[in-house]
Amino acid sequence: MKRIWDISSPLHPGSPVFPGDTAYRQHWTATIAPDCPVNVSALTLSPHVGSHADAPLHYDPQGEPVGALDLQPYLGPCRVIHAIRCGALIEWRHLAHALQDLPPRVLVRTYERMPVDHWDPALTAFSPETVEHLADLGVLLVGIDTASIDPADSKTLPSHQMIRQRGLRVLENLVLDAVPEGDYELIALPLKLMLADASPVRAILRELHDYP
Repeated sequence: MKRIWDISSPLHPGSPVFPGDTAYRQHWTATIAPDCPVNVSALTLSPHVGSHADAPLHYDPQGEPVGALDLQPYLGPCRVIHAIRCGALIEWRHLAHALQDLPPRVLVRTYERMPVDHWDPALTAFSPETVEHLADLGVLLVGIDTASIDPADSKTLPSHQMIRQRGLRVLENLVLDAVPEGDYELIALPLKLMLADASPVRAILRELHDYP
C-alpha cells in the first residue's frame, strides 16, 4: 500500500477567489422527493477557484485550452520543496538545498498553513528567473500553494510568460501543509474542458514505495 496526501483545496461558497473573479456558487435543480428520485445541483465558478491547472490560454491569446493539453506533465514523479516564509518571491537560493537529481515536477510550499478560507493579497510568487532555471533542469511542471505564480498585483505576469516561453505547466492553490519535503508521485489531472483557460484538479501525492 502507498500513503496518499490529498493536496487539494476544498471548494465551497466560502472558497477564496482572486478579487473580481467568479466565486463558487451552487444551487439545486432537483431534490429527492416523492416525484423525484435524485438530487442534482448546478455549479457556477471560475476554473481558478481552489486547486487548479492553468492552461496557456490563460496567459496567451493564442494558447491552448486546458482540455487540449497533454496529461503527462500532471502525472508522475515530483519533488516537494519547502520555502516557507521566503518573502515575496521564490528565488533560486530558496530551492538550492533540494535540487540534486531533480524529477520533472516541482511543488513549492511557502505557507506554514495555506489560507483556504480567505484571500491573501501578499501571496508568495515565483521569480521568473527561478522558473527559467527549473526549465533548464528539465522540469515540466511547477506548482505552488498560493493563488498565483506571479504577485497578486502584477500586470505583466512575468512568471506566467516564462512558463509560456518554456512550455511548462503550472498548478496553483495546492495545500501542502502536511507534506514533508521529498519525492512523491503527483496525480493532478485537469478536466477535459475544451474551451477553458484553466481547470480544477483533485490533486494528490502518493508515496513512491509501498509500506506494510
